[in-house]
Amino acid sequence: MTASAEPVEPAPTRWHLTTDGADPHDDLVGVGADLAPGTILAAYRAGIFPMGVGPGGSGPIGWWSPDPRGVLLPDDLHVSRSLRRSLRSFQITTDTAFDEVVAGCADPSRRGAWITPQIVAAYRTLHDLGWARSVEVWREGELVGGLYGLQIGGLFAAESKFHRVTDASKAAVVGLVRHLEERGRPWLVDVQWSTDHLASLGVREVRRRDYLELLRAVLHDRS
Repeated sequence: MTASAEPVEPAPTRWHLTTDGADPHDDLVGVGADLAPGTILAAYRAGIFPMGVGPGGSGPIGWWSPDPRGVLLPDDLHVSRSLRRSLRSFQITTDTAFDEVVAGCADPSRRGAWITPQIVAAYRTLHDLGWARSVEVWREGELVGGLYGLQIGGLFAAESKFHRVTDASKAAVVGLVRHLEERGRPWLVDVQWSTDHLASLGVREVRRRDYLELLRAVLHDRS
């Protein structure tokens, strides 16, 4: 990702967002609040993220902290031989087509679609403030995959990814890790829930309490 000015800190939230009191293995830890920039940032800093609890991600807003949590840690990325071959045909950029990447992720025809216009608007605002980032994967000038999420200190909270050709979303993950490695500081990629697809890239599951410890370390590190 290209160098940029420090993100702009928005007004603080009026809501208290916490996992305190959440039962183990209970992923949904709250309902309500709002999608103001300060609310969303406070949530991620507390190990929580928003997603509507209604059909297709509709309201009310749910606040989630999966237990276990899917994470990708330094040195865990696995790039298969076939993916290495695919990478040669892709061009990977960052923060050049944020809206297009979000639109690809939010395509309502996708199975399990949950990204509503309200979520799109909220993360666009966070992008304008310097918090929401995107990784784009191109082939012959065409956007064929990508991912977007929030970058807070050493945390990259990956919200969603998409692909239009084989291996394009995996290539976006590789591009993201390369960016984080270049920064030269401890990092953590949060993928929320692990899947077989993500596990093939090296994603592992950790207990919520362990995730919160990892999160604190990368948010507070100043190296």
